Amino acid sequence: MAETNNTVIGITEIQKLLPHRYPFLLVDRVVEHVPGQSITAIKNVTINEPFFQGHFPGLPVMPGMLILEALAQAGGVLVSKSLEGPLGERIFMFTGVEKAKFRKPVVPGDQLVLRCFDLKRRMTLCKMRAEASVAGVVVAEAELSAAVVDGANLG
Repeated sequence: MAETNNTVIGITEIQKLLPHRYPFLLVDRVVEHVPGQSITAIKNVTINEPFFQGHFPGLPVMPGMLILEALAQAGGVLVSKSLEGPLGERIFMFTGVEKAKFRKPVVPGDQLVLRCFDLKRRMTLCKMRAEASVAGVVVAEAELSAAVVDGANLG
């Protein structure tokens, strides 16, 4: 059994592991990870998020697809921290979602806890289960798949 690493991963290191930047970086901090197995990360949801201007005026709700993206980004950090050696020019690309369920709305002021677990890797392909919760209540869940690809050849 792998040992849990409770070392917090802050935003500076997250930015080294993920290519995303504001306004699309949706992971604020990693609070726990077990390389090759699981991760728990945080996304603080604030009214300052640009998507709340249009989703929905007068009733701000975080779009479900952005919750899935936040989970995928947390999964990207897990995979990055599980690889032998740095990503270099490679990036983690979301390739699929299955069995997605949205249970409750996420609103400004919520702290979204992002968990990815049961990581399975085969060559450059990855699959994991993911769930997002607020105050201990699951608000979304899905099975995510992704691939580690050469970012230099994407442009």
